Amino acid sequence: MALTPSKDLDATFALPDFALPDVVTGQTTGPGDFGEAKALVVIFLCRHCPYVVHVMPTLLAMAREYLPAGAAFVGISANDADHYPDDSPARLKDMAVTQDIPFPILHDETQDTARAFHAACTPEFYVFDGARRLAYHGRLDASTPGNNVPSTGGDLRAALDAVLTGQPAPEPQHPSMGCNIKWK
Repeated sequence: MALTPSKDLDATFALPDFALPDVVTGQTTGPGDFGEAKALVVIFLCRHCPYVVHVMPTLLAMAREYLPAGAAFVGISANDADHYPDDSPARLKDMAVTQDIPFPILHDETQDTARAFHAACTPEFYVFDGARRLAYHGRLDASTPGNNVPSTGGDLRAALDAVLTGQPAPEPQHPSMGCNIKWK
């Protein structure tokens, strides 16, 4: 595991198009499938990263809270499943079902979507507004495995609250920190 920060993105960064299979349903999912959601949260994640495992309870609670408020969530795993079989579609499906994840988990086998997002680590969070402009790119909160800071989702929560009320996301936006994406 190499501790890796997310990359800075320009405020003009637009939601990349993608069409990826949902590991649970097998259906191809893309940005158009999130309709009129006032906010779209895209999360690069995987099954085995200790940083993802650490924040997953907070992320799931937040998704259950914000889905009824008009936000949509989607998780994307882009890790090389040949070398990291825990991130295979079958294992991701097991994670999604076992944890009752309330949003689609997609598998980016070619890693083209991760490259289009300039994704670098897991977990990595993006919030797009209703016009699908980037409003927030950064961490869930200041908690990491072992730092004894409680995971509250504070940074992502502040961004979602702002976007859902038509306000700009708060500054500064701190980068995500986690395991590097396992590139082929």
